[in-house]
Amino acid sequence: MAAELVGPQGLWLIHLVTTAGGLLVGLITTRFAPEAEGHGTDAAVRAFHRQRGALRGRVAPVRLVTSAITISSGGSAGREGPIALATAAVGSWYGERMGRSEEDRRLLLLVGAAAGIAAIFRSPIGAALFAVEVLYADMEFEASALLYATLSAIVAYAVSGLAGGYGALFSVPTDALTLDRPLDYGWYVVLGLAAGGVATALPVLFYRTRVFFRMLPVHAALKPAIGGFLTGLIALFLPQILGGGYGWMQQAIDGRLALGLLLTLAKMLAMSLTIASGGSGGVFAPSLFVGTMLGAACAVVAGAAHVPFAAMMMVVEMTGGYTLLAPAALAVLLSYVVQHRLSASFRHRSIYEAQVGSRAESPAHHTEHLEIALRLLRERRLSNLDELGNLDLIALLQSGLAVDIGDGRRMMVGVLRLDSAPIDASIGQSGREFAAMGATVIAILRGEHMMGPRGSTVLEAGDRLVLVCGDEAVERLASHLDPW
Repeated sequence: MAAELVGPQGLWLIHLVTTAGGLLVGLITTRFAPEAEGHGTDAAVRAFHRQRGALRGRVAPVRLVTSAITISSGGSAGREGPIALATAAVGSWYGERMGRSEEDRRLLLLVGAAAGIAAIFRSPIGAALFAVEVLYADMEFEASALLYATLSAIVAYAVSGLAGGYGALFSVPTDALTLDRPLDYGWYVVLGLAAGGVATALPVLFYRTRVFFRMLPVHAALKPAIGGFLTGLIALFLPQILGGGYGWMQQAIDGRLALGLLLTLAKMLAMSLTIASGGSGGVFAPSLFVGTMLGAACAVVAGAAHVPFAAMMMVVEMTGGYTLLAPAALAVLLSYVVQHRLSASFRHRSIYEAQVGSRAESPAHHTEHLEIALRLLRERRLSNLDELGNLDLIALLQSGLAVDIGDGRRMMVGVLRLDSAPIDASIGQSGREFAAMGATVIAILRGEHMMGPRGSTVLEAGDRLVLVCGDEAVERLASHLDPW
């Protein structure tokens, strides 16, 4: 790890450089790819859940250019966000070009993200865990993608190692890798609790700073410049907060850097000013810096990002401190539990706002859950509902009646009668008739298959329709549908 130092020219130009970098980034992102602003990991998470695994092809080059400008000009940001989004965009682009399914595009997006993070941080196992764990705020994983993410991460690590070497990102003194007394574990408990408090404050500070910048009555292209200027002012007194800060972290690990608590707070503010203002960069490395200065590097990342297992493995791989896995796990899990409890009532519980709570809340899995629910309904296996998880369709399966789903709407299932008017009519035609009654067909069960309501699909007698309708439409639909 290269050392970081203040050059002979001093500090007086820092705020001018960070301002110029922010201005250039603002002009590029607003002109070519607005989604390239901020921290890229969040954009990749959002694409997985809400954009069918699709990212625009131009995102990757714009993200790489703007992040390089942000970090090289002194912006307080990390490398994992840019590389995660860029490589995820490559995976998504490949899926689009090859005509792959929506499910495959999502998988390729995660595979790409894992590969990029593994190459940057020399942490193949941790990167694979991060890619499948960062999607959810609760303790859930995209387990079906873990094998492919691990394979891509290992390949990326092997290839990048040809140029940058295969050693750990940080070097840790040998005497720091052993615990001589059981009481030493007590310090990890203290560190875990402290890290949980810091990890709770970090997302709050970050997103309140973003609200501040969004309310500023200036053009969007100028906001990163303002954030860069303010970051530069902090750096006049504490230059350690500039960039990713890897060299300063190494000095802290070696015991050659003081001001730990002050740098913890300063880095939190500098990261928020740089990225929340619209600058381009990642939040993982700054969170790691905050944790390093606090003395609990992996614990802060685990709590703030809700990725405890990925954080454990990444930091262990990045330092080569495998013998500290057990005490690190203690600090990480305590941090996660503390942060989870303290942030329960907050709007932003994680540094990654695009996370969803669980698979049941992800639009990426709504069709899957509907298929499970309808299969149970079709097979009349209503006694065992464990595999449904926390689905609102449970009430539908139990009652067989139109179920209130809020906003004056109901969900119901019915079988098309032999004499029903929509028989032998396409969804495009019959849909208008259902719409006139205040109902919308959202799925069709025919035999063992579930179909989406395509306009060209011709309805047949015996089709089971899943509909969403208003209260007044339930009685009107009775003339067309038999109860299930």
